Amino acid sequence: MDEKERLNALETALKNESAEREFYLKHAEKTNNPLGKAMFKRIAEDELEHYERLKELHSKWEVQDKWSETIPLKVNNTNIKEVLNNTIRIVDKTVKPDADDLEAIKIAVDFEEKGTQFYRQLCNAVTNPREKEFFELLVMIENEHYLALKDAEEYFIDPASWFMKAEHHTLDGG
Repeated sequence: MDEKERLNALETALKNESAEREFYLKHAEKTNNPLGKAMFKRIAEDELEHYERLKELHSKWEVQDKWSETIPLKVNNTNIKEVLNNTIRIVDKTVKPDADDLEAIKIAVDFEEKGTQFYRQLCNAVTNPREKEFFELLVMIENEHYLALKDAEEYFIDPASWFMKAEHHTLDGG
């Protein structure tokens, strides 16, 4: 992958992160479900951080015409799984997700799966170790979002089964 292709990939990543953040903020505002609200807000925060770091890299790249060696290649780890688990334990169990909530979760799962694949392709296409490390980190975080959203989807569809799995209950009568 040449320099121009890598810069174009960063531009695509910026557009994706921005669009995803707007989606999450919109649905955090729209939903009445406390789990959906907490989860969408947290992921929106993560996407903003990704956007800001990618924007910084992109700006430096445009000026230097190469990957910046001076920008720290670190983003905060997500705590989305913790948000999910903590929120589920304290929410009013009678508040059911509506069809829009479930559809938003499904769209978000697709976003995060595509994001994981996109950053994995970038990671595999670059040779600069710092660049590779950065994209590996984004792969990990996008995958964590994906897994948490799949977990939330399972909870929205069948909360009883979700709790049984999460609390490791057995059905052996013991």
